[in-house]
Amino acid sequence: MDETEFWEIIDSTREAAEGDPEEHADLLVERLVRLDPDSVLDFARHFEARYNRAYRWDLWGAAAVLLGGASDDAFDYFRCWLIAQGREVFEGAVHDPDALAELLDDFDEELDGDGEELGYAADEAYEQLTGVVAPDLGLPLQPSEPAGTPFGFDDDTALAERFPALWERFGPV
Repeated sequence: MDETEFWEIIDSTREAAEGDPEEHADLLVERLVRLDPDSVLDFARHFEARYNRAYRWDLWGAAAVLLGGASDDAFDYFRCWLIAQGREVFEGAVHDPDALAELLDDFDEELDGDGEELGYAADEAYEQLTGVVAPDLGLPLQPSEPAGTPFGFDDDTALAERFPALWERFGPV
């Protein structure tokens, strides 16, 4: 599976789910079980590589603005959700997290930002196809610390300065 096919699967299942992350995860599993096990593992590698690439302090700060704070788990689930938004949103956000203000049509804190189930879709599909747990993907482990320079997410002034467009559009009222 190449990168283009990976993003096509993400896009088609997201569109069919009409933006609902849980429905998206279900549809993604349904789509992946139509592939052979090796292709599912390829999909998982693409997903995991992007998940690790998004492990950045600045993106964590953007998640904190959108979610009104972001614990370790919340940021993990946010990264899954971000991948599920498609190539343009994902690449734009990794390049410039403040660009999410322009890249997102809308953001509902109750519905959006939590893609936990999406992160398990390839594993679930692989297990359904083979009856066994997916093997190690052979990718480097996520670094122990996010890339970039750490900063505090509990300082509203700092967040507003660092992410002016995102803060203006999605920050607390």
